[in-house]
Amino acid sequence: MLCGVPVLVLGLALARAVLGRRFVAVTVRGASMEPTYRHGDRVLVRRTAAAGRGQVVVVGEGGAAHPLLGSRSWQIKRVAGVSGDPVPRECASAVTGLRPSDRVPDGKLVLLGDNPRVSVDSRQQGYFPADWVLGTVIRPLSGGSR
Repeated sequence: MLCGVPVLVLGLALARAVLGRRFVAVTVRGASMEPTYRHGDRVLVRRTAAAGRGQVVVVGEGGAAHPLLGSRSWQIKRVAGVSGDPVPRECASAVTGLRPSDRVPDGKLVLLGDNPRVSVDSRQQGYFPADWVLGTVIRPLSGGSR
């Protein structure tokens, strides 16, 4: 009976390592995704580079930081446009040089917060590189503000 214990422990450790590479829990900071997610909510994120229109994603900011966000920050936003989609009207009117007839370029995403009053997103920053996506939100976790 005891011979199976090390195998079980090893199996559990291996499962945890595999799941830890595939999933991550993220705590929402700020109000940019209200009312969907509030400050303090925790969400389960599946690590993947693929993101579809309408999905909520966590993106890491590479390159130069936006002055309102500080250096190296993570953001949670909704995908409003993927490569080849028309540029959403609210982004075309806000970002200099974009028109509603334009298409989202290859390798780029249009990301918007659900709370446009406070969200810093594609309305101010333009396109986000698709390779900045950490993963997609699978579901809320308990222990948040809800």
